[in-house]
Formats: sequence, structure tokens, C-alpha cells
Amino acid sequence: MSTDTPDDGDQPADRVEHVRVEDEMEQSYIDYAMSVIAGRALPDVRDGLKPVHRRILYAMHEDGITAGSGHRKSSSIVGTTMGDYHPHGDSAIYDALARMAQDFSMRAPLVDGQGNFGSIDGDPPAAMRYTEARMSPIAEELLEDIDKDTVDFSSNYDDRLTEPDVLPAAFPNLLVNGSSGIAVGMSTNVPPHNLREVVDATVELIENPEATVEDLMEHVEGPDFPTGANIVGRNGVHQAYKTGRGRVRMRAEFKVDEEASRIVVTELPFQANKARLIERIADDVNEGKIEGIRDLRDESDRDGIRIVIELKRDAMAEVVKNQLLESHLETTFGVINLALVDGEPRVLTLKETLQEYIKHRREVVRRRSEYDLAEAEDRAHILEGRLKALENAEDVVEAIRNSDDRDDAKAMLQEEWGFSEEQAAHVVRMQLGSLTSMEREAIEDEYENVQATIDRLETILGSDEELDSVIVDELEAVAEEYGDERRTSFVEDDGTVTHEDLIPESEQVVVMTDDDYIKRMSLEEFRTQNRGGKGIIGTGLKEGDAVASVFVANSHDYLLCFTNHGQVYKLKTYEVPEMSRTARGKSAVNLLDLDDDERIEAVVNTDDIEHTEGDADEQFLTMVTRGGYIKRSGVSEFQNILSTGIRAISLEEGDALADVEVTDGTQDVVIASRDGMSIRFDETEARAMGRTARGVRGIDLEGDDEVAAVAGVDGDRASWLLTVTENGYGKRSDLDAYRVQSRNGKGLIDIKTNDRNGGVTALHAVGPGDHLVTMSEAGQIMRCPVEDLSIVGRNTMGVTVMDLDGDDRVAAVDVIDAERIEDGTEE
Repeated sequence: MSTDTPDDGDQPADRVEHVRVEDEMEQSYIDYAMSVIAGRALPDVRDGLKPVHRRILYAMHEDGITAGSGHRKSSSIVGTTMGDYHPHGDSAIYDALARMAQDFSMRAPLVDGQGNFGSIDGDPPAAMRYTEARMSPIAEELLEDIDKDTVDFSSNYDDRLTEPDVLPAAFPNLLVNGSSGIAVGMSTNVPPHNLREVVDATVELIENPEATVEDLMEHVEGPDFPTGANIVGRNGVHQAYKTGRGRVRMRAEFKVDEEASRIVVTELPFQANKARLIERIADDVNEGKIEGIRDLRDESDRDGIRIVIELKRDAMAEVVKNQLLESHLETTFGVINLALVDGEPRVLTLKETLQEYIKHRREVVRRRSEYDLAEAEDRAHILEGRLKALENAEDVVEAIRNSDDRDDAKAMLQEEWGFSEEQAAHVVRMQLGSLTSMEREAIEDEYENVQATIDRLETILGSDEELDSVIVDELEAVAEEYGDERRTSFVEDDGTVTHEDLIPESEQVVVMTDDDYIKRMSLEEFRTQNRGGKGIIGTGLKEGDAVASVFVANSHDYLLCFTNHGQVYKLKTYEVPEMSRTARGKSAVNLLDLDDDERIEAVVNTDDIEHTEGDADEQFLTMVTRGGYIKRSGVSEFQNILSTGIRAISLEEGDALADVEVTDGTQDVVIASRDGMSIRFDETEARAMGRTARGVRGIDLEGDDEVAAVAGVDGDRASWLLTVTENGYGKRSDLDAYRVQSRNGKGLIDIKTNDRNGGVTALHAVGPGDHLVTMSEAGQIMRCPVEDLSIVGRNTMGVTVMDLDGDDRVAAVDVIDAERIEDGTEE
């Protein structure tokens, strides 16, 4: 009976496993991710090296390419590394080798390169066949004692050789040189540090294991980048050291030379590409994003960085500097202190990083001491045999001479004198010349030294304190040999450069119309004129529109804008679009959320609000309504103003807010009515109230008269009350002409009003040197010194301030304080 044997291809599988595809893919991806994490992308916390860097250095060590040898072709080093230890692309290995040779990338370069290894301009290294390399002296410290069983070894990729799992690392290389890399789902970005500072912190932690991160930061100020430059503030550094993550702001080192009208950059932030930086600055200048630069030169040489930015004659150096900081001269280093700890990725604080290094170093010194102790004990054993042979020299020589062969001689020595096998073998190999008395003395000296070494090593191995003292001594020796001064400085955190920093400070005229068009113009466009002139065009208007308000403020000032509805809005002057005198302006809908019939009646500059000493510890916003009510509220009530505004005062039906003044709790206030009446009283007669209050009666109005304005009288600065009417008339009157009364009286005549000069539009307390800015509803604007207006009595019509055409009327009036003019902000 015959049986058919099936072909091999028809044999059934020994084992069939049914698995879900998603489970298999998940596990395979996890295996791949861990391979990338542990085998390529992340550094080991113990020596601070990724596998490729460790393999390059070990290959150089094995080939004897040390700091004391000659340079070797980079292609030879790469080939050895790739063939023996790192079975990946040669370009990846050469890139790693080149980076270890770049003094602008590594705080302590581990490779001494010869040739072109790239530049801070982003130039790539020359091909590996053109460059040469060898280990730098400090790199040898990473491999010191590697041949003394200090670290574990594993088989290389083809089981032909072994390679170290980690280097002994005589200094904390992870912190000194930093590391960066992207793995699967995680990344690391450790900044470089100063060797001396890191060693001091390590020693501190060894001697005081309870030291906190704050204690260690007394030694490690922060990252120390190879390119120098500055770190802005310390909060980001503290966060990184305490949590393992943080953002460090880096700023170029530069000098603003206003006399020579230029900015000179001498140090760049870490990892900045100089050539690309200059190119981007030039692009921004050409596109008009940066104004005020007329020339840009790279004068860098072997001595260092020097970028010269020449400014235009009329450029504001501070503004150009801030524009450069915003886009080019300031960058952020995101610290992620992620490293492998026992083969697993962990985010470490500064203390944890040093603790892991110290643990590793203790293991290295312990294993080295054990190795050295075994070597010393073996040597002592041999020396003991030699000394015993010397004591019985004649008998030993005679015995060896009478032996049949070496083995017989060794056996006889072991039997007759008790030599061990190793001692007997050594004695048999001894030369007769070693039996001299001088040789005996040398052996005895060596034996004493070896015994002392054994005692020392046993002490180290028997005491944690002694072992730690060895680590400390060796760390301090490395710091003494290779340490240098800190390169990166700290500058105070003056805040991130904002859009505001890019706006030059200048006095601006802000104009708003009834139809909610708004714009700003430089006050310099409006030179002082003599009173009685027509002024110049201040704004263009569409048909049916008219100017509603005008005020003068610094471009960086915050403004509180009060409306006739009793709402208050907060606005930054520079947020208002800057336009020409003849331009209409832009809709204010994106700046102020005003209702259809709502308009700005008063503007308070927060630059004028400040806490004062004395009886009042806060200033007040004093508001008056058309119906004669007055209310004071502390400025603290207006700290948080929403984008939609907040209620400043409650109004009776038919009433409206007329004017607002800043007072300090010690002043008199003067309320002026449209028909020319005024009343002066102590502001405390109107007690301070909350924002939602209505207030109390300030003036008793007759008929259809209404309040036009309010002024706070500061006797130390103000000398006169200045009144302007709607038909362009105005006058100055001495303060003494307005006697103090009780509130809610009818008051006194402030100015005689009639059809010729019209009703009162504005009232201001003014002093010598102040300027008056008057704007008409038709858009004409005029600026003149207040002292151009004659000082006259209260019951007069005043003189012409502004010559108005036809039915035009004065829309708004503002005053520029003399202090602003004297400070140089104005002529």
C-alpha cells in the first residue's frame, strides 16, 4: 500500500493565530514608536546623548581618534560608525558629527573639526570627504574609564561587536550641551547651560539631598547659550526648572546709537539664522512693515557678529527698535526637559535631572572602584609572590634550575613555598636581574603604594560619603579645566513687545462726528495762530454730518469716553485710525458700540488720573448733566470697562450727560450754563456716589437753560476761567471773580450771551502757557494760546476766538496743558 507525501507547499501551518487588524496595527505602531523614542530621537538622562552621538564618540574612541591624535577624515569616522554600530544613513551620522563640532550649536563642542562644518548663516557643512575631525578634550571626559567595566555593554546590530549602553560621563552633559529631537508623539528641547553653574548645582545636591529647585537655581541662573545674547525675565526659566516645561524669551544683544542714528546687533538668539534674519528685515523694510531704516549691513567676521542697521535722519530709534524686537530680534525657546530614564521617556525638573545624573555617576564610580580594587589586589598578590621569591632567592633559583620544565618548576614552587598558581607562574618568568637589592626596594615601594590604593578603594566602597567626595572632586576638576564665564545675560522683563511699543509717542487730535466717523491727526499739523482766524481744515465731512467732539491726547493714552446717554467707553488713542486733515475718518462702530442717537460729550485722559497724597487718597470723576445734576464717583469705579461700555451715571428721562472733569476731592467746581450763568462751590458738597447713582442738584436753572460744561478749579495751577461760545467768542476771567457759594443756587453771570456770540459751548480752568484747540461743526480747527484772549470781567461778551462762516458753529473745545508743551511733546 503506497502513501502520497504532500509537497512542502501544502503543509499546514503549525500555529494559526486570529487577531484583530486594529489590535495588530496598534501594537506594531507602539513597537515602532518605542523604537524611535529609545533608539533614535531622545537623549539618555545619564550622558545626555542620543544613540547616534554616543556611537560616533565610541567609534572614535575605539579607533584612537582622541584629542591627542591627528585629525581623521570625517568620511572614515562616519563609515566606521555606520558599519560597526549605527546601521542608518551616512547623512544622518555626518549631520550629528557636524553639529557636535559647531561652537554656535554646542556650549561645549564634543568634536574638534577641521574644515567647513557650517555657519550661523545656515550654510551646510562641506561634504564629509573634505572635512576632518577628532574628539575634543572635554569629549574624552565622557568616555573616561569606559574600559573599567563602569557601564553595561550590549551587542551591536549584527552581534559582531559590543557597544556601551551609556557613557560614564564625568559631567552632566544633558544640561551642559542640551538636546533637541522629535520622536513619535513627543519631543525634547533641552537648552544648553554653563558647565561651572551645572557642576556647582550638582555638588550642592550631592552635599544637600534635600535641596529644592529654588536652592539649585541659586547656582544655575538659567540657560547659557553658545551665541550669548539675553534672556528676558526669569519667570519662564523658573517655570521650566520647576516643571520641566517653560518658555524662555531670548533677545539679541544690540546697542541703539542715537548720535550715529543706527542700531548695532552684536549677539543673536540661540539657533537664529543670521543671513535669513537680515533677509527678513530687508523684506519688511521694502514692504513698508518697518519704517525708518535706510541701510542694512552685515559686518560680521571671525571676531563675532556685527549687524549694522542705519536709520533715516527723522526716524525714531525707539520705535524702530521695538519693531525689530517684535518680528526679528526676539525669539522664544520652548523648554521641554524630556529624556530617557531607565529606558522610558520622562519630563524632568532641574532637580530630577541632576538626581538621575548623580545616581548614574555613583554607579560608575562604584564599578570603577571595584574594578580598580580587583586590579590592585591582583597586583598586590603578584608582588607578595615576588617578595617571597626574593627572600628565598637562592633556594628558588636552585629549585627552578633543577626542574625538568616550567610546569614542574611551578608545581615545585607551589608545593615547597606555598606560592599560588599565579605567583608561581610569575616567579618562573622573572629574570635574574630582578633579584638585585635595588629591584627589591622598588618592589617593596610598589607594594606599599598598591596597599594604600587598596585601602583607599575599600574606604570608598565602604562609605557613601567617601564615594560622593570622589564624585565631587572629579566634577570640580572638570569644571576647573573646561569651565568658562557665562555668555548669556539676563535683562529685566519689560513686557512682550506689543503693537503699542511700535507706535511713536506724540500728541494727537482726535475728531468724531455726529454720524460716528472718527480719526486722529498729529497735533503738529496745527500750528498756533492768532485768535480771530478761520483756522485750517481739520476734517472732511459727508453731507449732513457735523463735528461732534474734538480732544487732544498722547498716542499712548487711555481715554474714557463719556456719552450723552451716561455710558463710558475705554479707548486707546492709537487705536483710532490715523488719517489726513481732509479725510472724513472711518466708522467708529468697531471701536465704540454707540447707539444711533448717542454721541461723545466728554473725554477724560487716564494720564490725568493719578493717586495723590493728602486728605484724598483717590481722585474722582465729576459729572454734570444738562438738567443741572452733579455726581462724583471714585476712579476705582471705572477699573474694568467692558467693550460695550458701562453705566457712568443714571439719568432722568429727558436729561443727558453734559461734561466730565477730574477732581481730587479738595477742589472747587464751576458749572456753566448755556445761557451764561455759572456757580462755584466746594466739590465735597456733592458726596461721592456709585456709578449707578443720579447725583444731586448742582445749579438751579431758569427756563429752558441747560448745563454746558463743568471745570475743576486747581488754585495751584489754574489762574483763569476760560469760556467759549458757539459763535466763536471767548474770554478769560480771573478766578477771584467767581465767589464760592453753596450748590443748587442760581449762581452768577459768567458771560453775557446773545444772538451775536451765541450760547456757551465750553468752560475750562486754564493757566499761563496753555493752548486752546477749537473746532467747528464744519470741520475747521484752530489752535491759539489762551493768553491771546483778553482778561475781562464776568458780565462781558468776550472777543472773537475763531472766525466762523455762515451758519457754522463751535462744536468742541479742548485745552493743551502748558506742561505738555514744556516737556517737548509740543512746540
